[in-house]
Amino acid sequence: MNKGIFKRIIQNFIRLVTLLVAVCVIAYFLIQISPIDPIQAYVGAGVAVSPEQRENIENFWGGNGSPLKQFLTWSRAVLQGDFGVSLIYRRPVLDIIIEKFNHSILLMGLSWVLSGIIGYTLGLLMGINRGKPGERVMKTICLSLSSTPTFWVGLILLLIFSIGLGWFPVGLSVPIGMLTKEITFFQRVYHALLPALALSFTSFSPVALHTRDKVFTAMESDYVLFARARGEKSKEIIKNHVVHNTLIPAITLQFASFSELFGGSVLVEQVFSYPGLGRAAVEAGLRSDVPLLLGVTLFSALFVFLGNSIANILYQWVDPKIGEMDYE
Repeated sequence: MNKGIFKRIIQNFIRLVTLLVAVCVIAYFLIQISPIDPIQAYVGAGVAVSPEQRENIENFWGGNGSPLKQFLTWSRAVLQGDFGVSLIYRRPVLDIIIEKFNHSILLMGLSWVLSGIIGYTLGLLMGINRGKPGERVMKTICLSLSSTPTFWVGLILLLIFSIGLGWFPVGLSVPIGMLTKEITFFQRVYHALLPALALSFTSFSPVALHTRDKVFTAMESDYVLFARARGEKSKEIIKNHVVHNTLIPAITLQFASFSELFGGSVLVEQVFSYPGLGRAAVEAGLRSDVPLLLGVTLFSALFVFLGNSIANILYQWVDPKIGEMDYE
């Protein structure tokens, strides 16, 4: 194995461990100082219990002792793969995360592909037609959507395509009244398509604007001028030179958008009642499900770190000088 690659793997592993430890400490103690009362959430709102019953419940859930002792107990269990039991679902947190992520990964995957295709296509068109009225309109659309709340875009799409035209279901990830074994992959995609489109509309702008600048730089480069001098047509120049030199940077930037993708999915899943990981995180926060909330927080940090790591690897692959600078 190359020494530089091995060193890079070790550094990424150390960063991941440091990140997860920091997230554990900060998230746990933020919950400790918050008004969340997991015991009352477990009992139920408006239900009174005696001090003895409350103490028994605390002992059962490990809520007794100092915050530091509780944190160490929880950390030791997490290291063993035990994230606790969800107060809402009465099931292991890890099982809930896996189940919900199976829904969210389809939604985020579709959105990731759609935002990449839309962003790169618009960026390519803007770069080729820079300075023209159409380019200004597309740039305005990109800037407007990048500052538009995700839930607002979702509500507009829901009103138009689900309620108005009836082309898509109003919500949920599968048809109502069907057994799991009867649901096809295409039905899942059909239910996830509109929320994925809403999520992609607010995340393709960085790729489009970045590609626009890269395309303009490529169109003004010496090798494109030389290609024109050789008599190559505009379509050939775009295909052989512009796309070749701008596609990889766009894909690299797309991988770096994992954090925005995950954050946006929380709002989109709420709007479309999509039972994914983001909706589970909201329910955990509103209903004081501390074990589930901590588990989702850790998993989201791991997910975002993975996306950023892939983006860094692609950056170093596209430009090896970046990797050399990291290890000087």
